[in-house]
Amino acid sequence: MKSCELCKAAAATYCESDKASLCWDCDAVVHGANFLVARHVRRLLCHACQSLTPWRATGSRLGHTVSVCEMCVNGGDREESEGENDDDGVRNDDDEGDDVESDDSDEDVEDGDNQVVPWSAVANTSPPASSSSSSGDNSTGEREVSRSTNLYSLKRSRGNAPDLHSQDDPDRVSPKRRYDLQIKRG
Repeated sequence: MKSCELCKAAAATYCESDKASLCWDCDAVVHGANFLVARHVRRLLCHACQSLTPWRATGSRLGHTVSVCEMCVNGGDREESEGENDDDGVRNDDDEGDDVESDDSDEDVEDGDNQVVPWSAVANTSPPASSSSSSGDNSTGEREVSRSTNLYSLKRSRGNAPDLHSQDDPDRVSPKRRYDLQIKRG
């Protein structure tokens, strides 16, 4: 069993930069010292055999996590435990077949939810158009629903802007005209 190189407790992480096995508490102290050491890549050690797992992380304080290496997950010790727990020595193959079928159907559902979308495709898409609907009763008593899908810009264009220099509205006098009027009056 690997022990922490600072306090000799059971090691939980391995710092690749320091090449040191550390327990949770020592890892938090060492990698919480400053932002540079917080960037060190650490790997979790297997909870069962304390070999390196594929799990990698950085940060000042890693959360307590239990991880198992691929060998232990794939059944390194599994064959022995199944042999010891099998009382009658007969395997029930019917149950195993059902598990395989249900796993396949679960994967199909998950694949639809977890799709990778390239950034270029996301950037080139236009925003969804706003839609409005109205309904009314016609003379036969049936409801009619009409839908329009239009995209309107909320930005005011110069063509639609009111004329700020209009002679018709005395309250809307440009600052230059006000200044000129004050000079002429004064």
